[in-house]
Amino acid sequence: MNDADPLLHDTAEDLYEFAPCGYLSTWPDGRIAKVNATLLKWLEYERGDLLGRRFADLLTVGGRIHYETHFAPLLLTRGSIDSAALDLLDSHGEQLPVFVTANTRIGPDGVPALIRITALDARERRSYERELIEERRRAEFERERVQVLATTLQRSLLPPSLTPPSGVDADAYYHFASNYDVGGDFYDLFPLSDNRWGFFLGDVCGKGPEAAAITSSTRYTLRAAAVYDRDPVTVLRDLNSLLLQEFGQDAAKFCTVLFGVMTLGGGGLDVELASGGHPPAILLRKAGTAEYLGTAGGQLVGILPDARFVSTCVRLMPGDTVVLYSDGLTEARTGVGRERYDDDGALLEFARAHAPSSAHRIVDALRELMESFGTGLEDDAAIMAFGLPESDHSV
Repeated sequence: MNDADPLLHDTAEDLYEFAPCGYLSTWPDGRIAKVNATLLKWLEYERGDLLGRRFADLLTVGGRIHYETHFAPLLLTRGSIDSAALDLLDSHGEQLPVFVTANTRIGPDGVPALIRITALDARERRSYERELIEERRRAEFERERVQVLATTLQRSLLPPSLTPPSGVDADAYYHFASNYDVGGDFYDLFPLSDNRWGFFLGDVCGKGPEAAAITSSTRYTLRAAAVYDRDPVTVLRDLNSLLLQEFGQDAAKFCTVLFGVMTLGGGGLDVELASGGHPPAILLRKAGTAEYLGTAGGQLVGILPDARFVSTCVRLMPGDTVVLYSDGLTEARTGVGRERYDDDGALLEFARAHAPSSAHRIVDALRELMESFGTGLEDDAAIMAFGLPESDHSV
């Protein structure tokens, strides 16, 4: 094919009539003066049906209002409009979505004499946009469903409330880092006998369904093992054996945990606490001091067959409180470079500044501290505190 091919010699009339877009021209009052064959085909009209009619009559009610109050006045004042979305009505009253571009032809007297309008078929684009909107709705629905499922699963792994023995003050708080992933932090406080209660707080490696499975196994194993054995170290050994048996020596399936038993008697509360690689608990004394409970050296639970676990004993008197926490708190970003909150022992200093304190007050103070980190609190964080309130103190 070359320039001599007659197919390449289109007349101006052919280019106008059979262009791949619709053309029409109107007088300044909106009456149609000229229309091409392409637009007539789209709308299924004869030429004589449209000449002399008002362009606005081809629009939907909403489009007509937009045309008469915005489109036409703006076009006459500015001289052109680009890519306005309108719906034209065909001879059967069906809508044809189009993108309209228009400009004015100025007459010898300097005022608009003719309005030229180009219409591009937007049916495929509109269908694509509807599909996008529908996909977005489906995605939002799915996100909401995942959020509900994650929240429900997460809450099923935590006690609905703490019910400590009579005379013991206890409180807890859980920060959810994500609405869509199940976190790995967990805690509980439960009765073993009339004067003995078990408690634990821990952190499973990872997030999501796998972490939830480990959390579930860990919680129920700790509760069951504590019924049959009074020694917290033995309870952690039982948990270690179960995790190794159930999940194998998978480096990604382990947890850290503090497990203990509290016994009421003699006007005080005896606490025996064992650690499996978890950050140490903090003891706030009535005298206004705060110190770590010595459990350094305990190893991760679920990694080594002969893991070493460390325990300590302490007696609480009225006004004393123990605080357990997960590393989501200590590893919160402070906003200063790569610095983490507890890099320099800030948590212990915080506890000293708030000692003495009831379980409720120290948990509230730590919750406010975590909220102050904003987006720096990147991981789930759990806090649990318990102690003996002073006889003349209302909590």
